[in-house]
Amino acid sequence: MFTLVPSGFFNPSVERETLTEVVELKETDSVKHREIPQYDAVLIYNEDEDSSVSDGSLMFEMLRQLPDCKEYNKIICCISGGFLLLAIAQGKSLLLANAYRASDFTTAEYWIFLAMKSLQLNPEVSTVCWKGELEAEDEMSLYRYFKAVDRI
Repeated sequence: MFTLVPSGFFNPSVERETLTEVVELKETDSVKHREIPQYDAVLIYNEDEDSSVSDGSLMFEMLRQLPDCKEYNKIICCISGGFLLLAIAQGKSLLLANAYRASDFTTAEYWIFLAMKSLQLNPEVSTVCWKGELEAEDEMSLYRYFKAVDRI
């Protein structure tokens, strides 16, 4: 998993301690960080030795691609390893970057709509960008609520 820290508060000498405040780590997990200059933030994440792709590196890719979303409300989602990874920005301001436990698409949709409601964003005027595989029926479900669905 991961956490996002404002660049001004990031201290690489305590990155493991910072991450353990939000995630339970195994001794064998390595902790890494990547700067996200467009949001003046640093993503701190763990890499489990048993995993080929970590949720943290996937979130980094999503945050890197978020500015490519065409609309003012930028929403990018991905389901990976039983989690919905979700990043939302408005213009150039990052509003949310989080992971939610979601064993199925319906649960993932619930988290997307809850996040949008809490940020007071209207799905009817927003486009959602989906990273990774998306079943046709799940894509149609998103189209019922969003202006458009883009695959990236």
